[in-house]
Amino acid sequence: MKIHRTIQGLLAETGEGFRQLPAELTLDALFSDADPAARLRAALPAARPVPPPAAPGLAPIGSQEVWAAGVTYLRSRTARMDESKASGGAIFYDKVYEAARPELFFKAPAYRVVGPGEPVRIRRDSRWNVPEPELTLAINAHGRIFGYTIGNDMSSRDIEGENPLYLPQAKVYDGAAALGPCLLVGDPLPPTTAIGLEIRRAGRTAFQGATDLGKIKRPLPSLAEYLFRETSFPRGCYLMTGTGVCPPDEFTLQSGDEILITLAPIGVLANRVA
Repeated sequence: MKIHRTIQGLLAETGEGFRQLPAELTLDALFSDADPAARLRAALPAARPVPPPAAPGLAPIGSQEVWAAGVTYLRSRTARMDESKASGGAIFYDKVYEAARPELFFKAPAYRVVGPGEPVRIRRDSRWNVPEPELTLAINAHGRIFGYTIGNDMSSRDIEGENPLYLPQAKVYDGAAALGPCLLVGDPLPPTTAIGLEIRRAGRTAFQGATDLGKIKRPLPSLAEYLFRETSFPRGCYLMTGTGVCPPDEFTLQSGDEILITLAPIGVLANRVA
């Protein structure tokens, strides 16, 4: 089941079409519930049928924080090591890839998250900026993964590469996190699920690449368990799971570029660079 957030409230998309969920069933209520999927199933019989939304929905987020995991794909480790060679920080990325403890960092509060069709941003004080397409976990207040969406972890690679301690400035700023186009509630996605990235510039493809979820080194429940070890999330949270698709080192985003991230069971998250 897909959950779309619109200005009219939440819509549930099933094989039988779209239904308007009750006003009291908010994303905060779902993320706080011990069994969000069961609560949705219970609400469906009373939900009225509605036409498909005519415009892209809003980011599927209430008051959840967005966190992120890094260096979960081999390709991500290689990219982080390449950007950090000059600073001597490459060894840290190699170590975290092999370590039991994952890299986890805060990405965005809900008010900084943009949705489908909304602009993402690149920093004015950065010369090397890229999108990072990521499967993003919806985790309820009890630490259980109950759904999935697409995330774009916008990153300033030159700032992070200059010094690993600059990672918050490279990752956390206005317009640096996008989620959407919907929240898929259901069983874990198979490892063969592909996630693709296309960047269009002036109407032409400037970069295209893809990977699959089977190339994530760490079990997804393990990432959620580490995040919840000493941190509580009364209304749940989102966790981006890292990227395995990186444009070449000579590539950097420009204003006006269109970023399209595709994950077939969920859809396409499309954003333009402001």
